Amino acid sequence: MFFKGLKDRFKHKSALKYMREELENPPRPSSRKNGIQLLGVIVDLDKFPSAESFEEFVEVFGLHPNAVKIIGYKSYYDTNSPYATPIFSDKDLGWNGAIDNSYVQEFLSREFDVLINYYSEKNLMMQLMTVKTRARIKVGFAAVDKTFNDLILDCSIKDFDLFKNEVRKYLNVLNELPA
Repeated sequence: MFFKGLKDRFKHKSALKYMREELENPPRPSSRKNGIQLLGVIVDLDKFPSAESFEEFVEVFGLHPNAVKIIGYKSYYDTNSPYATPIFSDKDLGWNGAIDNSYVQEFLSREFDVLINYYSEKNLMMQLMTVKTRARIKVGFAAVDKTFNDLILDCSIKDFDLFKNEVRKYLNVLNELPA
């Protein structure tokens, strides 16, 4: 038991070191062009349990039905319980910032036009996902460290409609949406 706690602490420290190193490096240039074709969402299911709400972005942005990819974080989840959304948690943390979860690997294998970081508290696992995900534009909340996101919105995580309207407004200003 003692060794497991020590091992988890070292994994946490190695993940923090990996994240600091990644944030110091300039972001890789994206191969994707202007416009939104693929939208990724990292959502904190402990604070916002209705991840299906993000399917509304299909209509809002005029996307194909399968253009929104959602992955959720839960501090604890039962592997035997079925979840509608792919899930990752703290227990998936590996060495050097690796996340040992097949859903995460599938999510990270894509390059997104927009990544929505729908979490309002600092959390190592969700921040690691943000750093590792390749996206042209990253959108998030002001409560989280500003180095993770390109577009930062100051609203409540509970007010999804306001968030959705603000994202649409600012992406329209950035000429990412068709007029």
